[in-house]
This record gives sequence, C-alpha cells and structure tokens, in this order.
Amino acid sequence: MTLDEFVTCFAEQFEDTPMETFTADGDFRDNDEWGSLTGLSIIAMIDDEFDKTITGADLRSCKTIRALYELIQSK
Repeated sequence: MTLDEFVTCFAEQFEDTPMETFTADGDFRDNDEWGSLTGLSIIAMIDDEFDKTITGADLRSCKTIRALYELIQSK
C-alpha cells in the first residue's frame, strides 16, 4: 500500500470529515472528530489492511499520517 492509499484508508475512518482535508503531513489529532473511538478504528484498520498490530502508545507516538505509515512499514 502506498502512502496516498494509506491516507485514503485513514480518512475513511472519519465519518464527518471530508477526505480532501487529510494530508500525509497534517497533524491528524487537530481534527475535531479525533477521539478514542476513532483511534480504535485506525488500529483495527491497520490490523485488517496490513496484518500488523500497533498499540495505543504507538498511535500516540505519531503526530502525522506519514509518521504512522512509516511506523507500520518498520514493523
């Protein structure tokens, strides 16, 4: 999966935020819709799409979608 595809999958976890507002280098926590349930959705998406497990601490350590993508690639 490319970074652009990952950004799209990431954005799909947000119900009310337009997809075009997401960029690889934007701070996803600045999104009004960001919360613990969205975080769990992201963790589940990564498990489904990448067959890799990340923790809440892993997710909290990443500020941007790119950083999260690179973390996943390194596992």
